[in-house]
Amino acid sequence: MQFNFEIYKKARLARDPRFDGKFFVAVKTTKIYCRPICPAMTPREENVTYFLSAAEAAYAGYRPCLRCRPDSAPGSPAWKGVNTTLERAIKLIDQGTLHDHSLEDLAMKLGIGSRYLRQLFKKHLGISPKAYDLYQKCLFAKKLLHQTKLPITQIAFASGFNSIRRFNDCFQSQLNLTPSQVRKSGKGVLNDLELQLFYRPPYNWNFVQKFFAARAIPNLEWCDGHRYGRTFEYTGCKGRFTARHIPHKNMFAISVELDDIKKLRNIVNNIRRIMDLDVDIQSIDQSLCQHFNMLNIFQEGIRLPGTWDAFEAGIRAILGQQISVGAAKNLCTQLVQELGEKEDKTFLFPTPQSIMESKLDFMKIPAARKKTLQDFSHHYFTHSNPDDTKQWIQLKGIGPWTIDYAKIRGLSDPDIYLGTDLGIKKAIQKTNYQGNPDLASPWRSYMTLQLWGQL
Repeated sequence: MQFNFEIYKKARLARDPRFDGKFFVAVKTTKIYCRPICPAMTPREENVTYFLSAAEAAYAGYRPCLRCRPDSAPGSPAWKGVNTTLERAIKLIDQGTLHDHSLEDLAMKLGIGSRYLRQLFKKHLGISPKAYDLYQKCLFAKKLLHQTKLPITQIAFASGFNSIRRFNDCFQSQLNLTPSQVRKSGKGVLNDLELQLFYRPPYNWNFVQKFFAARAIPNLEWCDGHRYGRTFEYTGCKGRFTARHIPHKNMFAISVELDDIKKLRNIVNNIRRIMDLDVDIQSIDQSLCQHFNMLNIFQEGIRLPGTWDAFEAGIRAILGQQISVGAAKNLCTQLVQELGEKEDKTFLFPTPQSIMESKLDFMKIPAARKKTLQDFSHHYFTHSNPDDTKQWIQLKGIGPWTIDYAKIRGLSDPDIYLGTDLGIKKAIQKTNYQGNPDLASPWRSYMTLQLWGQL
């Protein structure tokens, strides 16, 4: 594991928010670990040690600070981007894979051996995959204890534990605290499911908000100057969320309504992806500026605005082929209003089955486009791993642009360049840009958005 003690020292002393979540500071005298922005009195350098992950600090015998709350730190730690297999493994674990499957099943899904998977976690995080999963559950529970008034039993289930006894034992062994101690230290909020999700600045909310607003489907999404929200369905759990931007605190206040508390952790992780909260945007901007500072207006802090899942992104991409953003939005609105399940005054996005079984007579699009929608939905309804976009190309009517657009918005793939997109071509012509987009790798998706932002 690589450390740069001088940089960490300077960041800690300056309480630099750009390093929040990239490393953690453990104080030897108090046995507490903190975020580098902790407002507590700054300890002497000889009394501190540094860790690249909160989990590693905990396993070294330190307990989390109740003042700066390491569970609230943004993502994108220092090791992120070093190993894509590790990132995929962490993503699957955060989605709850180890809750229902073994470590061997996870390794098989990643195409590696379980021994090598353990080695990756040990090298970059200092702990095993199962220890990482258990600690993330406890950190999420700690967040709920601080920020909500949910009963402790519900918090246990929401965090992925099957029993309150198991939750209490793990919480105390992992964090050296009891749930009751944490609950007493925080005031909570009136809304039982209002959470604070932090990010590392800058965050170009003006760009992201306009992007969402231009494509927002009425009664499925809502977007104004300070917030974005939508309905969702996740493995049988239905609900809605609203993310309200609070720029002076570098965070979004998230209110969530859902009908199955056990899915909360996975849903919150997906909201983080949709809002692109875990990226180290400063590093990306610095990388892009080295090659693309000739752009008319380089916008700092641009994020990847996501959709709920890859299926929805694929449907939006199919309907958006060779037409304007506004026209695609109108077609999506028709589809949602006709086939989406109605919840009070809102709609859920249509399921693969509902689109597959519909003749789509209400849509004024070519018959071939309707067939593509039906085939794509059938693929999702019948395949065990439908998010594998390599299989999509076999479907008639789906080409590279459709797949790449869906990967940007539905999977938040950071390295997609939409060179064949009409908007990108207009932006290149407008700016007289003659650079090589491949130089932006592995951040070509952010380059794509930079070009869209030139229009």
